[in-house]
Amino acid sequence: MINLPHQITVLVVDDQSLVRDGFTRIVNSQPDMTTVGVAADGKEAIARARELHPDVVLMDIRMPVLDGIEATRTIVSEGASRGTRVLGLTTYDADAYAIRIVKAGAIGFILKDSTAAQLVGAIRSAHCGTFTAAVSTSRRLIARLTERPAASASNPSALSGLTKREMAVFDHLVSGASNLEIAREFGVAEVTIKTHVGHILSKLGARDRVQLVVWAHRQGLADRGPDGEVDGRTPDV
Repeated sequence: MINLPHQITVLVVDDQSLVRDGFTRIVNSQPDMTTVGVAADGKEAIARARELHPDVVLMDIRMPVLDGIEATRTIVSEGASRGTRVLGLTTYDADAYAIRIVKAGAIGFILKDSTAAQLVGAIRSAHCGTFTAAVSTSRRLIARLTERPAASASNPSALSGLTKREMAVFDHLVSGASNLEIAREFGVAEVTIKTHVGHILSKLGARDRVQLVVWAHRQGLADRGPDGEVDGRTPDV
């Protein structure tokens, strides 16, 4: 398949050949994505990711040689500058697996028995940097990832380096809004919001949206409420 500029490149990682073949067919059936490689274990996944620089890695969690947790940690660390995202795959609807792979750096988590539509939707979301998870685990997962000691207090000074517009975008981000939803709210182009999101992640030292949301909850910043209304004028940068 010809790799067109707009296509999402995907690396499929699973120790079962039938699963790899099935996911490969689903991915390659989509006009906006293509499989650039496959791997049967975590060690091979790391090597292939270094070689192919995929946009998204579909990563099985339980594999021989090296599991998907450790492979994810390495791939995310090395591929951050290239925007490589990892989407966890498992047959088990269990919080423990979801939490471990997200903490390792995955952008999300999906069950292997998800429908083809759910799978490609998750890949597109992962490519855009949007957190995704199996519907049955997502609420519990977020709750577990963001839990913090009851005595933890809000730390607004952590946001002192953000501009007024970035602060407003931050509030919408941690509430779960997409770039498009934020753009519509502010009356600006989606690309403008993407730029602000990039600045926010850089200033706060967050790898992606998931890490940002987790950090915000742990800092007590997720319930601040909007920092004033922001109109559709030129962003305050």
